[in-house]
Amino acid sequence: MGEDTKNIPQHIAIIMDGNRRWARERNLNVSEGHKRGAEILEKIAYYCNKIQIKYLTVYAFSTENWKRSKEEVGALMNLLRFYLDKFSKRADTENIKIKVLGDIEVLEEGLKKSIKKAIEKTKANTGLTLNIALNYGGRAELTTAMKKIATKVKQGLLNPDDITESTIESNLYTAGNPDPDLLIRTSGELRTSNFLPWQIVYSEFIFKDKFWPEFNEDDINQAINIYQKRNRKFGGK
Repeated sequence: MGEDTKNIPQHIAIIMDGNRRWARERNLNVSEGHKRGAEILEKIAYYCNKIQIKYLTVYAFSTENWKRSKEEVGALMNLLRFYLDKFSKRADTENIKIKVLGDIEVLEEGLKKSIKKAIEKTKANTGLTLNIALNYGGRAELTTAMKKIATKVKQGLLNPDDITESTIESNLYTAGNPDPDLLIRTSGELRTSNFLPWQIVYSEFIFKDKFWPEFNEDDINQAINIYQKRNRKFGGK
């Protein structure tokens, strides 16, 4: 990390892309790529906590990922459950809070139980907040928020003229979190893929031309150094 230890991003968001391509380039099963990716996430979360990043939001499984083969989705869900159980134990001792963003009600019962257990176990922790976007889609998040607001209007609890940006933000999965200062995407792809469309409007973007299983602490440091050299204007001159 650079010398400017004060000007570090409070919130980093990461699109963890490239697990499958990393595995295929090495003639490995796709599940091996996802396994390696989960191990990298652990390391990066612990490191972000160490350097006092307050929020880390990662794209683990999108609503579009259900289109993949039944075998891959099943293996990925089992892996998520295994690592969530494993990670939540150490996360608690490391003072990391785990939260999950997305529609978890459609997930299988074992995974839902692991999610709820991890959230409950770490809810009082005050270090890094790790937001895991699971069965998450940005447009779905906005649609859900609009439905919540519309229900309040219908019930007479909210006047349409009183709806503000804060009203919308308080009904998103990320309610209570600051918007990401920095968005990192691995694998060389140059798009946001329906990830946090409301929240990243003023985020700084960094695209890494390497697969997620190759990502490491030095990449976080390099991204922070780039971030520190940018002039964030938030629409101003």
